[in-house]
Parts: sequence; C-alpha cells; structure tokens
Amino acid sequence: MQTNLYFVRHAESVYAAGAERTRGLTEQGKQDAGRVRNLLMGEQIEILVSSPYERAAATIRELSHVLKIEVIIEEDLRERQLTGEGYEIKSEHFYMSKQKLYEEWDFSFPGGESSSQAQKRAVHVLNKLMNEFAGKRIVVGTHGDIMALMMNYFNPRYDYDFWRSTTMPDIYKLEFADKKLQEVTRLWSERII
Repeated sequence: MQTNLYFVRHAESVYAAGAERTRGLTEQGKQDAGRVRNLLMGEQIEILVSSPYERAAATIRELSHVLKIEVIIEEDLRERQLTGEGYEIKSEHFYMSKQKLYEEWDFSFPGGESSSQAQKRAVHVLNKLMNEFAGKRIVVGTHGDIMALMMNYFNPRYDYDFWRSTTMPDIYKLEFADKKLQEVTRLWSERII
C-alpha cells in the first residue's frame, strides 16, 4: 500500500526572540503560501497535519480552506529546541552549532534537544500517521531542521548539507510502500508562479 507524505517547510518568517510558537509569515511568506496551495491542489491531498507553530500552520492554511480539510496539530512536529532559556548561540556561530548537532547525534546544547531526541519524537508522529492514514496523501506542515531529521530517519543522505540546501518554503514528496521509503521528489521550485 502506497502512502505519500508531503513535507512542507514553512514560508518566510522573521525571527523574533521569544516568539517561536507565534511568529507568522512575512508578506513574501504569505504570497509563497498561496503558491504552496496552488502547487498541492493537483495532488489529491486527503489529510493535513502541522507543527503547532504558527508559521508552519499558516503555510498550509490556504490549502486547508480550499480543500475544506481541517489541519490536525501535532505538538511533537514542532521544530527542534536548539537551546534552553538563558543559553544563547550567537548568530555568527549558528551554522557551526547546527553542524555539530548533525555530526554528534547525541549532543545537545544546554536545554536543547539532540538530533536523536528530536528525530525520535517526530518520527513517532510520522509512524502514527502512516498507520492511521495508510494509503492516503498527507501534507505535513513543518520546519527545516525537524524535516531533515525526519527524512534522515528513512535515508541518512538527508543530513546537515541537505538542511542547508532547503528553502523557505520547500516541498518534498515522500512515497512509501508499507512504511519503506521508495522515492523522494522535490516539488518546490523558485520559478513556481
């Protein structure tokens, strides 16, 4: 039985300290959310699931309205917690810090999640979805880091370099046969109108 997951990395959102859950989309992000809707309209989507973070849900909300399908919010699809309160990674060390998390799978910054911890919680949701909605076409509103970690679970080639290559938004179609990943296709293109 074939199940398709469509990972939709959220559209552009301006970083705001302390607003991880609530920050929405920029004007460009809103325009791109319309492009996401248009692109996925032809995919016969049946289920919509999202991270609880507003930027992820907002990126697929227009699709939800047009298809008249409610978005299921899954807390464990949230973005990886990079650090805890009181510990800050300076912007000039951001990419180096992310790379360390991918190279040392069980390492975490104080108060943050390791790659293995974040991957485990998110993949648990994916397995639940693939059991409950086997044979369906499921959109997952997500984030770059947790998306790469979920994809890495099925194929280790989705690593730090893959994460760096993704855009906001981005869309990857993952085709599964009995929970075994068969094919991954990038559907997003900067030239999509």
